[in-house]
Amino acid sequence: MERILITGGAGYIGSHVAKELLKRGDVKLTIVDNLSTGFLETIERLERFYGPVEFVKLDLSDWEGVERFFRQREFDGIIHFAAALVVPESVENPLKYYLNNTANTAHLVKTAIETGVGKFIFSSTAAVYGEPESIPPGGISEEAPTAPINPYGHSKLMSEQILSDAARAHPNFRYIALRYFNVAGADVGGKIGQSTRNATHLIKVAAQTALGKRERMYIFGDDYPTPDGTCIRDYIHVDDLALAHLEALNHLEREPNGVFNVGYGRGYSVKEVVETMKRVSGRDFPISIAPRRPGDPAILIADSSKLRQKTSWTPQYDDLELICRTALEWEEELSE
Repeated sequence: MERILITGGAGYIGSHVAKELLKRGDVKLTIVDNLSTGFLETIERLERFYGPVEFVKLDLSDWEGVERFFRQREFDGIIHFAAALVVPESVENPLKYYLNNTANTAHLVKTAIETGVGKFIFSSTAAVYGEPESIPPGGISEEAPTAPINPYGHSKLMSEQILSDAARAHPNFRYIALRYFNVAGADVGGKIGQSTRNATHLIKVAAQTALGKRERMYIFGDDYPTPDGTCIRDYIHVDDLALAHLEALNHLEREPNGVFNVGYGRGYSVKEVVETMKRVSGRDFPISIAPRRPGDPAILIADSSKLRQKTSWTPQYDDLELICRTALEWEEELSE
């Protein structure tokens, strides 16, 4: 039985990966989370619907506590999510991001190597690409230049470099960095979803507005160089992203180290997403145009052909209406 640690597993993406691992059935799963953005109820739901989980409340900034925790257990692999991830906040408070995302990741990698952990999956981001000069028809590939335009992207890219250097120096330590594009939706089974308070994710905000939890929603900028003036993103269903993590773990058995994009290879504008949510919910809701947010590139679309070629990952939920509907259904569940 494989022993896997998930950091940040009480949060949105981490909990969906935990769900898929538990469904696989041959994993002893431990989740570490400081519950600053994750939820104990999410852990309880995982256990109620999918299987046993060891949960430890621990902040990765407590380096002595992290080292003590690792001395008491053995892990075959780590899937590392715990991080701050709000782009505008990273512009306003960059040191929080370099300390929380980069320094804590460096210490986690050091501790993993010292305790013999062989596999490490890192939650990275398309923000490492910054504002590409052009987007090829198939999307941005892993070979595209990395040029983050905000501290969040820089903090993740620096963590990728730490992993690369550490793996080069320690051949028994293998890693994969998964660069996410825009993650959205909720568990198609309806058991877990994004419970983040004060969320900034477009589709969740649209679902909340459709249900009257917000008076209106804001589109940040309608003067981008795109067909309708709003940002275009590659929206991937969270369950497809979760399955990519399982494939990444399998891939490390065959081939060490690498970086993979995870997305669908096509994008939708903010206005298209809003119209889809209105259609799925059957409700109109007010929209206001606000100034651009700092650090937002105009277009981000993934070329995920490398992931598809190197692993058995095949998207199952590539449907914007399905993504919006599962997000809406989960938001209704939170209202009950």
